[in-house]
Amino acid sequence: MIEKDYIAVIQCHIVMERCSGYFCEKAFHERSGLFSDYPADRPLRMIAMTCGACCGLAVHRKLLDLIRYSEKKEGIQRDRIMVHLATCITHDNYHGPVCPHLDYIETIIGEKIQLDFRRGTRISDLSEKRRENGIYQL
Repeated sequence: MIEKDYIAVIQCHIVMERCSGYFCEKAFHERSGLFSDYPADRPLRMIAMTCGACCGLAVHRKLLDLIRYSEKKEGIQRDRIMVHLATCITHDNYHGPVCPHLDYIETIIGEKIQLDFRRGTRISDLSEKRRENGIYQL
């Protein structure tokens, strides 16, 4: 079980031009997919944002803004925030291949900003089947 107060979901800016983020949001509220380790019986906030487009540098200023305001307005410290890189960034899927800037974005989050992060949000059954069949990578 993961004890956090705030989840920041980073979604691919290009994918979000056509994807509403519905399934990531649904997985969060149902505590399914990569959100299944969070307790359903305690309050947990979630905010979704895009990477800001290639190369993902906007992640830096957006997350610093979240850290600043969550602490200032709600008393939520940096160590109580978890970042999820959406599946559209971390897995080969219907929307496209793995983000070519994934390592860079993870460096910004983990080393520069020093936030905990995880890869993935929702796991699509169809995409998993295609990965098993070698159609999608990872």
